[in-house]
Amino acid sequence: MSFFFKIRDKFHLPIEKIRKAQIKTGDIILDYGCGSGSYAIVGAEEIGPNGKIFAADIHPLALIKVRKRAEKKGYTNIETIQTECATGLDDESIDVVICFDVIHDIPDKNDILKEFHRVLKPKSTLSFDDHHMKEDEIIDFITSEELFKLTEKNDKQYNFIKI
Repeated sequence: MSFFFKIRDKFHLPIEKIRKAQIKTGDIILDYGCGSGSYAIVGAEEIGPNGKIFAADIHPLALIKVRKRAEKKGYTNIETIQTECATGLDDESIDVVICFDVIHDIPDKNDILKEFHRVLKPKSTLSFDDHHMKEDEIIDFITSEELFKLTEKNDKQYNFIKI
């Protein structure tokens, strides 16, 4: 899987998605479904040493890879979380949730949305894409519970605000 991500990252630079998510210096980020850490690693540089990234994934080997990559780069602002849904993060503690290409694999999608809503600060951003879903599916899914409102579409990446 890491090999696939390396190839993907050469053609679709992770920094582009991070910037589309409107991440700023000092932000606290949840990278949900982080895989080998493509977005967490470039995000860690964008947010700087005063920000923090929580890299969450179901697979322990993915989290080991993220920790090794962070250590190699000297980043101390990345923490990993092994989870199937609940992150264990404090309520309203996150500035931006990034969720790229994972929701299609999750059976309890609505539980994940509720978790994102719980951890996001008021009026904060959920940045989402999933190439396995059509645009209308994405928008209907994210906005159906009236927890989020679409604020921006940038190519195939959608930013929603917590309401």
